[in-house]
Amino acid sequence: MIVCSCNVLTDHDVRSTLSGDRAAPRTAGEVYGCLGCSAQCGRCARTIRRIMDEALGAASCCQNNGSL
Repeated sequence: MIVCSCNVLTDHDVRSTLSGDRAAPRTAGEVYGCLGCSAQCGRCARTIRRIMDEALGAASCCQNNGSL
């Protein structure tokens, strides 16, 4: 699904930047940078943040369960 019409970024593009390591982006601005673009109108920033929260939350949950 296209989440940024200005830069034609998909939810898959955003998720691909979230590797889970320490170098992974932690802000929507960092996601744009990783994808070689910058925010234009900014309407997608909330959606990108939600995708990040979902992906990082799921990764955190899995990492915590694996260490038990």
